[in-house]
Amino acid sequence: MLELLNKYRFRFSFPVVWVSMFLLLCLHSCGSKENKPAPAIKPSKQIEQPKKVEPPKVVEKKQKTPPKTVTVSENEILIKDIISQKNVRQFFLNYGRKNPETKLLLKTRHGNMNITLYKETPLHRASFIYLIKNGYYNKTCFHRIVKDFIIQGGWSEQTIVSTYRTQLNNYRIPAEFRKNVVHKRGALSATRRWVENPYKMSNPFEFFIVQTNVDCSHLNGEHTVFGQVTKGFDVIDKIANETLDGNSEWPEVDVNIEFEILE
Repeated sequence: MLELLNKYRFRFSFPVVWVSMFLLLCLHSCGSKENKPAPAIKPSKQIEQPKKVEPPKVVEKKQKTPPKTVTVSENEILIKDIISQKNVRQFFLNYGRKNPETKLLLKTRHGNMNITLYKETPLHRASFIYLIKNGYYNKTCFHRIVKDFIIQGGWSEQTIVSTYRTQLNNYRIPAEFRKNVVHKRGALSATRRWVENPYKMSNPFEFFIVQTNVDCSHLNGEHTVFGQVTKGFDVIDKIANETLDGNSEWPEVDVNIEFEILE
């Protein structure tokens, strides 16, 4: 570029000098400028939305291990009555008239609880008395503990428990929701299936007792309350404080159930 300018410097007037200087400055700028990448745009900070906390549910508990073998013959009849979904309502209405008991004593290795069954829920009351008198519940234990919520009983690893259910055709009880009978500390309530159960029918073979004082109104209209602990609330808390086996909500040491009908 300088050689060209020297060759033709006498042919151009003064402004040409300024043009040449401008070109030199441009060449210098282009050679020295670094192509720096544009700064990255930092994403705006995302605000985490609080997760919706779903209140806990009470469900029918599945067995945690294969049942233990006990001495029960395959042909042994544990239940003489024939109960099915077709006759369950009438059967327990009739049974309830002949067996009006409402006062129970629940015995455990942590102590005893006194329980009153509600006459306002006649099917659940009669079914509960029926299963106690036929020896079902005294073969079971508290198999599910949800501390600060509920303790759940009515299952066992013994095959005799499954035999009872089979011979009773795994009947279900129609729901008996009552506005004046609600879930509160010490309430005795029935479990149920949460799928394929549009009428919210109860599982008569398992029950739960509410431990917490916290509002449990989300259970009202979902599970039938059919009784109330009147004495032995400290026993509920002791059972709820049981150490669990680590793989489920089952206590490390079984808390066996023994019911006695008082009146």
